[in-house]
Amino acid sequence: MRLIRIWPESAHFDFMRLRRFSFPLSATLSLLTVVLLFTVGLNFGIDFRGGTLMELQAKSGRAEVAKLRQTAEGFGFGEVEVQEFGTAGGVSLRFPIQAGGEAAQSAVVQKARDTFGNEYEFRRVETVGPRVSGELVQSGTIGVILSVIAVLFYLWFRFERELAIGAIVGTLHDIVLTVGFFVITRHEFNMTSIAAILTIVGYSLNETVVVFDRTRELMRRYKTMPVEELLNLSINTTMSRTVMTATTTALSLLALVIFGGRAIEGFAQVMLYGVVVCTYSAIFISSPMLIYIGLRSTETAKAPEGKVAPAE
Repeated sequence: MRLIRIWPESAHFDFMRLRRFSFPLSATLSLLTVVLLFTVGLNFGIDFRGGTLMELQAKSGRAEVAKLRQTAEGFGFGEVEVQEFGTAGGVSLRFPIQAGGEAAQSAVVQKARDTFGNEYEFRRVETVGPRVSGELVQSGTIGVILSVIAVLFYLWFRFERELAIGAIVGTLHDIVLTVGFFVITRHEFNMTSIAAILTIVGYSLNETVVVFDRTRELMRRYKTMPVEELLNLSINTTMSRTVMTATTTALSLLALVIFGGRAIEGFAQVMLYGVVVCTYSAIFISSPMLIYIGLRSTETAKAPEGKVAPAE
C-alpha cells in the first residue's frame, strides 16, 4: 500500500530565497515587541501583582461595566480594574493589595458579594498577598532564565558552532515573539504563561533539531554542494514531518481553544501561536541564519554522494 506524502519527495522549493522577506519581518516584530514591552508592558496577572481578582457573570446576560466600576471604586479599596471578558455578561474586577493582611483582603471579597450578589454570579475569586506575589515573580523569573540557559547550552554542545548559533538565534526569536504576543493581545501574564513559554521553547528546540540533524547529515554527504542548495534540500526532505507535526499539534490546540473553557483558553491560544512561530522560525530564521554566519562542514572523511531518504 502506497503511503500518502504530504510534501512531494522530489520537491525543490527555494526556501532560502524568502529570507529577504522573513528576516526584515522578524526584525520588525522583535523590535516592536521590545519597544512595547518597555512602554506598555505586560498585563501581569494576580499571581505577580497580588490583590483580589473576581470574575462575575451577569444573571440578566448583560453587564453594566460603567456602573460596576463606579460602585466598586466607591468601596474605598483603591483603583479598581473592570473589564468585560468571554461571553456576554462576563466581567472581571481586580482590586489592589490592601493593607491589613488576609482580613483586609477578605473584607474586599465580602463587600463585593454583598453589593453585587443579587445581580451577578461569582464564577471565580482569587486573593494573593504581596509576599506570595513577590515570591512567584522571583521564582518564575529564575525558572525561565535557568531553563533558557540550559537549552542554549544543550544547543551549543549538540551541534557544531555554526549550527548551534543558528539554533540559539531561532530559539531566542521564538521567545521574543511569544512575549510580543502577550504584550499586543493583553493576555494575562501569570504562572500559566510561564509554563506556555517553556513549552514553546521545547517545541522550538524539537523543530530546529530535526532540521539541523538533516543539515548535518547532508553536510557529510555533499561536500561541494552550495550552502543555499544544501539548506533547501534539508528543509524539503524534512517538510513532510514538519507539516504533520505542526498540523496535528495545531488541531489539538484549536480544540482546546474552542471547547476547553476559560480555564485553559489563554494557555491554548498562546501555544497555538507558538506552534506557528516555531515552525516558521525553524524554516525561515534558523536555517537562513547559517548562510550569514558561514556554514562549514567539520567532517574530514568524504562520503559518497547519493539519494537522501526523507525524514521519518
